[in-house]
This record gives sequence, C-alpha cells and structure tokens, in this order.
Amino acid sequence: MSQKKLRRYLAVVISLVTVYILILQTFMYRYSHMELPSHADYLIVLGARVKGEAPSLSLRYRIDRAAQYLEDNPQTIAIVSGGKGNGENMSEAEVMKLELIEYGIPEHRILMEDKSTSTEENIAFSKTFIPAKAKKGLIVTNDYHVYRAVSVARKAGLSVQGLAADTPKRALIQSYIREYVALTVYFIKGRM
Repeated sequence: MSQKKLRRYLAVVISLVTVYILILQTFMYRYSHMELPSHADYLIVLGARVKGEAPSLSLRYRIDRAAQYLEDNPQTIAIVSGGKGNGENMSEAEVMKLELIEYGIPEHRILMEDKSTSTEENIAFSKTFIPAKAKKGLIVTNDYHVYRAVSVARKAGLSVQGLAADTPKRALIQSYIREYVALTVYFIKGRM
C-alpha cells in the first residue's frame, strides 16, 4: 500500500472514530442533564472504588448527590449497590450506607445490595430490592456513566432517569476514555 493511500485510510478511520466519539459524547451529555422528577420512589446508588473503608472521590460525589436528593425527597428510598473488591475492607454498599447515615438519612430508608461487581450486576441485583408499587426511579452515578447505567436499567425493565454526580477532575480523561470503550462493548454485546 502506498503512503498516500495509507494516509487517506488513516484520515478516514480518524474521522469515523471522531464522529463516533462525538455521538457518544452527545448522548452522555443529554442523559447526565435530564430533568429530574421530584418524589422518585427509589434511587439506586451505584458503587465505585473504596480505599480500605473510605470512599474514593468518585464514590464520595455519588454519595453526596444521593444524600442531597434524599434530604429533599423524604419518601424516596435508597438502594446502595456494590460489592467488596480487592483492597476494600468493606463493601461499597456498606460504605455508602454508613456515609448516608452520617448525612442524617434514616437507616430504614437505605437498602443494601452488596454482591455486585459490575453495572449490569448493580442493576440486576438491586432490582430485587425495589418495592412492588414503585414506579419512578433514579440511577445515581458520575456524569460520564449515566448514559450506560440508565440504558442497562431500562433494558432490565426499570423506568429510571439518571441523577448525575460530578466526575473528579483528575480522573476526567481516563473515565471518559474507559466509558467510550465500555459503551462500545455494551453495544456489541447488545446486538449479539
């Protein structure tokens, strides 16, 4: 292959990848900026890394966002979802529950799912905790992750919207790149 053809081929590939990323970014932005319903029946707070017994900054932002909503909507229950990974002395769910209690959220409003290890498992395992009469739900996660999390939940039959927490600035680029890859894998698996 001549250098000219190779350059043309690379230009086309780079253009297609750029357009694909822009499309993903548009959906990620739209889903993380949805109008939130007040008085949701439940919210599912997705886990993220725990350092020993302390939440990572990503998880801290999710907890803070969930606590704010729960304080404003006292009838909403929380389902905290996340298992215990390597280097974690407690499950992500247990850490979230303790942090929400510190915020003053009554323990009876917090249900704990502590076995999941992925977004798909978070949703599937949390689904069993949703009260039968519950209609409106929210998925709490960092803004870059809302689109995929809501997509997974809707595919599982839940009527949810995303409640976006900030993403730590120092993890922004890495988080988005990882999410572009995760979304691509999700789309490929969904079509198979």
